Amino acid sequence: MTKKSVVLTGITTTGTPHLGNYVGAIRPAIEASMDQHVQPFYFLADYHALIKCQDPERVRESTLQVAATWLALGLDTANAVFYRQSDIPEIGELAWILSCVTAKGLMNRAHAYKAAVQANQESGEADPDKGVTMGLYNYPILMAADILLFRANRVPVGRDQIQHIEMARDVAARFNHIYGEHFVLPEAQVSEESALLCGLDGRKMSKSYDNIIPLFATEKALRKLIMKIKTNSLLPGEPKDPDGCTLFGIFRAFATADESAAVRKRYEEGIAWGEMKTFLFEYLNRHLEASRERYEALIETPGKIEQALQDGAEKARAQARPFMQALRASVGIRPLA
Repeated sequence: MTKKSVVLTGITTTGTPHLGNYVGAIRPAIEASMDQHVQPFYFLADYHALIKCQDPERVRESTLQVAATWLALGLDTANAVFYRQSDIPEIGELAWILSCVTAKGLMNRAHAYKAAVQANQESGEADPDKGVTMGLYNYPILMAADILLFRANRVPVGRDQIQHIEMARDVAARFNHIYGEHFVLPEAQVSEESALLCGLDGRKMSKSYDNIIPLFATEKALRKLIMKIKTNSLLPGEPKDPDGCTLFGIFRAFATADESAAVRKRYEEGIAWGEMKTFLFEYLNRHLEASRERYEALIETPGKIEQALQDGAEKARAQARPFMQALRASVGIRPLA
């Protein structure tokens, strides 16, 4: 029997999932969870969240919202291993062991750390490391532990995360050189086709810009947000360019090719912005209605979410425990008798 390829993805628990998250990452990952030729690992990266967020309630609420979102959208937990990072103690133990073979110079080159130092220098700070926590500095090591513990072959990432996969490979290779061949060297999987949605103000939809449309906003909130989307001043009846329009970009990410072609024609005919906004709201509301109901039911019964995560953690630890024992023995941490 051919061994399944292991694909691993982490979701940071610092905010509410939005439309951009869905079309760019969540939807393709959930579709991949149904591939019986792949062993997917999806985890809630709550330890990573602590690097950026020191609001305990926000981390807890985001963990609940992110888990409910993935489950409501149909994640195949029979095939995929879906777990919370903090439920796998072997990750933290491995992160320490890896830190003992990781050169400080490698961490000095991490993009996030270098950006923080550069910002301090440009602002005239005497201390280039002001505000830099060890969590931020060691982030690539914890990420390496997430990946290497489950011997992931592929890690889907954005271009800004490629360096972290390369660092994980460097750390794994160094460990293998010292202690023998234990780790798989992971490959970054970068999709050139991931949909990129614009937000309310025309910029990339992002929590950082405060321009998001939450994936499971209530019907009333969804309508209000869509009506706020920025458009140009072209009048009804004037032909409009769909390719430069946020409204059409959002619609196209959910629509079929035939539906997109039909709406493109309406743009050529001069559809009014108010008409397009109403059409987009009604279309999205129908598209998301069933999964929104499942999401709201899960939010009201957090025990079901917790059970799903514990079931996933049990499957994850069934693999992590014996591998961690082998790694402990390889570095000399083993029984004396």
